[in-house]
Amino acid sequence: MEQARTVVEMRNITKRFPGIVANDNVTFTLGKGEIHALLGENGAGKSTLMNILFGLYQPEEGEIFVNGQKVDIDGPNKAIKLGIGMVHQHFKLVHPFTVTENIILGSEPKKWMGLAIDRKLAYEKVGQLSKQYGLNIDPYAKIDDISVGMQQRVEILKTLYRGADILIFDEPTAVLTPQEIAELLVIMRNLVQQGKSIILITHKLKEIIAIADKVTIVRRGKVIDSLPVAGTNPNMLAEKMVGREVSLKFDKKDAVIGDPVLEVDRLVMKGRGGLHALNETSFVLRRGEILGIAGVEGNGQSELIEALTGLRSVSGGSIKLAGEEIAGKPTRKISEAGLSLIPEDRHKHGLVLDFPVRENMVLETYYQAPYTKGGFLNFPEIEKHAERLVKEFDVRTPSIMSEARALSGGNQQKAIIAREVDKNPEVLIAAQPTRGLDVGAIEFIHKRLVEQRNMGKAVLLVSYELDEIMQLSDRIAVIYEGRIVGEVKPSDTNDQQLGMMMTDYKAPQGGPEN
Repeated sequence: MEQARTVVEMRNITKRFPGIVANDNVTFTLGKGEIHALLGENGAGKSTLMNILFGLYQPEEGEIFVNGQKVDIDGPNKAIKLGIGMVHQHFKLVHPFTVTENIILGSEPKKWMGLAIDRKLAYEKVGQLSKQYGLNIDPYAKIDDISVGMQQRVEILKTLYRGADILIFDEPTAVLTPQEIAELLVIMRNLVQQGKSIILITHKLKEIIAIADKVTIVRRGKVIDSLPVAGTNPNMLAEKMVGREVSLKFDKKDAVIGDPVLEVDRLVMKGRGGLHALNETSFVLRRGEILGIAGVEGNGQSELIEALTGLRSVSGGSIKLAGEEIAGKPTRKISEAGLSLIPEDRHKHGLVLDFPVRENMVLETYYQAPYTKGGFLNFPEIEKHAERLVKEFDVRTPSIMSEARALSGGNQQKAIIAREVDKNPEVLIAAQPTRGLDVGAIEFIHKRLVEQRNMGKAVLLVSYELDEIMQLSDRIAVIYEGRIVGEVKPSDTNDQQLGMMMTDYKAPQGGPEN
C-alpha cells in the first residue's frame, strides 16, 4: 500500500508555561486521507499541541509544515487560510440564529457591491455542502430546534464552508447518544473518502480502535509512541498512556440494597418558553445502590440536580431525604441533612479556582468546628484536614497552598470527591464525574463511587457516558424532556436500546436483542 502524502508535519515542537513544559520536543505527522488519533492523560500536552496547530498558541521551538511548506501559524485566521479547521468540544453557536446564519457568520457572501448579505446564495451553498458530505442538516432550522448531534454537524459544516481540508475534532462524542456517535463515525469516514484528513482528540479508547488509522500517545509532554491502530487494543493503549497497567473494567460485588433514602415524587420545574424543565419527575433511590440517570444532555438533568441540592426552586412535587422533606430548603440545610454533590462543572460549581487547595477542602464546612474557633478560621485544623484528604485521595499538588486552578482536571476532580465523600453523606450525587478525564483518573473515581455504594450509601450517577452508566449502575432510569420514561437493569439492556429510550422510544420489554 502506498504511503499517504504528509499534509501536516509538526517537528520538534516545544511549548512552555510557567513551571511546566507542556510540549517537549514533540513531532507529529498527519497523512492525506488519514484519521490520526491523539491520546494522552489530562495535562499530557495534546490539546496544547493542537492549539499550536490552530494558531491559538505559539511554540518556543520547532517548525510546522502544511502540505510540504513551512508555515508560521500566528492565529486561527491563518490556520483557516491554510485549510485547517477545528471542531470544538463545546459548541460555539448562536442559538436564535438558523443553521446557515451560524455557518456563514464572519464569512457572509455579499451582493450589491458588498452592501448586503446574499442569503439565497448562502442557504444554497450550505444545503449543497450538507448533501455533499452526508450531513443531512436543514439549512433553515434554528439551532434552538435541533438536537445536540445536529448542532455538532453545524460545527463541522462551519469548517467545511471555510474550505478546511484538515479537521481537528476535540472530544467530539462527549455529549452524543450511541446512535449519534455511530452516525458521526460514518460522517468522519465520508470526509476522508472525499479527501479530508482528520486529527481526533479523544479519551474513548474503543472509538480510536473503531475509526482511527494511526494513534500517537503523549505522556507528560513527550511522545511515547506513534503506531498504526491495527493490532492494538484498549488495554495496550491505556497502559502506554498512563505508564502502568489500568483496569478498564472491574467486577462489583452484588448490591445489598436497603431502604429508600431519596424519594422524588412528581417534581415540576418551570423552564423557558413555557415548557417544563422537570415534568412530574419521579424516582426512588435506595441505600446500597447506584442509580444511573441516562439521557441526552439538555433533558432536565441539570435542573434535577439543582432542585435536589436547593439551587433552584420547584413549582410542584416532593423531595424526601431519609423521610424528611427538603424541597425548598436552603442548600446548606440540605447539605447538613446528608446530601453531597460532585457537580457537573468542576470549575463553575466545584472549586474556587483562585483559592488554594486548603480552603477548597472546607468550602461547605468552614463554619463548623474544628475549622472555626471563636469566630475565626482555625487554619492549623484546616491544614491538617486538607493534608489528610490530599494524601488519602491521591490529589497530586505541590502543596495544599497551591491554587486550585494550577491542578490538572483529574486532580481537581479528586479534590472535589475527597471533600464530598469525607462529609460521609447519606446520598452522593455524582454529576458527570469523569467528563474530560483520562483512564487513570476514571479508574480511581469509579472505584470511589463503588466504595460508597458498598458502604451502604446511596449514589445517584448522572452521566452522558453510557459506558459509565452501564458499568457502574445497579439500576438505570432514563430521562427524556424532564420525565423519567423508563427504568431498566444494566443486565437487561444494551447501549442501543438505552439510546432509543433516550430519544423518546418506550422502555424495552425483556432483555436485549441478540
